[in-house]
Amino acid sequence: MKPLNLDSCRIIDLPKIPDPRGNLTFIEGENHVPFLIKRVYYLYNVPPETERGAHAHKGLSQIIIAIFGSCSIVLDDGRRSSEFNLCRPDQGLYVCPMIWREMNNFSSGTVCLVLASDFYDESDYIRNYRDFQQALEVP
Repeated sequence: MKPLNLDSCRIIDLPKIPDPRGNLTFIEGENHVPFLIKRVYYLYNVPPETERGAHAHKGLSQIIIAIFGSCSIVLDDGRRSSEFNLCRPDQGLYVCPMIWREMNNFSSGTVCLVLASDFYDESDYIRNYRDFQQALEVP
């Protein structure tokens, strides 16, 4: 499995149409998102002290958007890590395959929308960090 790294992950600015009646943001798969969207899910009512994620995907790519509120996401490629703060509904974090992710610091009422490149498949998950490191062949 060819490891990717944090340089492959990035914040993506989504279109924002400002209007006095309220802003509008839209997302088009394979246009604003570098993959065809096959699954959409969202996290909500996450208690502020809770951590989510703590896994990697072997082949799945995702865009994570805090459409309301904020949260922090720590991405780790087995060699280095970087923290991203999501707090704008017109920005998403692209997370490529084989990147460990941990989500925390959820503000009250946060809603995170996740766009995924494939359908749910438990066999695509790596849920143990040591197994993740071994898959990357990191000492």
